[in-house]
Amino acid sequence: PPTPVRIDSPSDGVRAGIALITEDRKGEGLLLPQPIAANVSLGNIGSVARHGIVDAKRENALAKKQIDAMRIRSSGPGQIVGELSGGNQQKVVIGRWLARDCRVLLFDEPTRGIDVGAKFDIYGLMGALAREGRALVVVSSDLRELMLICDRIGVMSAGSLTGVFERNTWSQDALLAAAFAGYRSREALLHTLDTNEAGSLS
Repeated sequence: PPTPVRIDSPSDGVRAGIALITEDRKGEGLLLPQPIAANVSLGNIGSVARHGIVDAKRENALAKKQIDAMRIRSSGPGQIVGELSGGNQQKVVIGRWLARDCRVLLFDEPTRGIDVGAKFDIYGLMGALAREGRALVVVSSDLRELMLICDRIGVMSAGSLTGVFERNTWSQDALLAAAFAGYRSREALLHTLDTNEAGSLS
């Protein structure tokens, strides 16, 4: 059975094998002026450094492995990440955590700012990761994207979970209804409170 893990900080999550592929890859996920090698090694310093000093050969070898595995279109580990397309930048972020062998991957808006062709590259990669037995949790505002890639969809509305749908049981109408359900409930509650307050004042 799974072993419970207490997570009090991002570093605890990383040590437990949990990775976040952030929505803001340029601001939070990557060092754009740095090469691919440095970006991949960010989550793997222990494997490429000795006594706090990065071994360039190890760093480049790790990056080359991920470039090949992720099919990142680049001139090599030394290419500056800011020069890559959005899809290839996203692959660098994912490759960083796969190099660490994270088993749980949290994807926040994984294809935002990526062209259509690159989106399907990312979808294919996510499918391959799921088949390897990794757990993927995807947050997306694109309903069509979720319906395409997910096995199960949970809908949050106004801060509450309003529905969980299994593949082949959901419909766009049902998902949209759940998405607005929380707001309707909140409006009904506020209306009741306003009515009661008006009654008490009279």
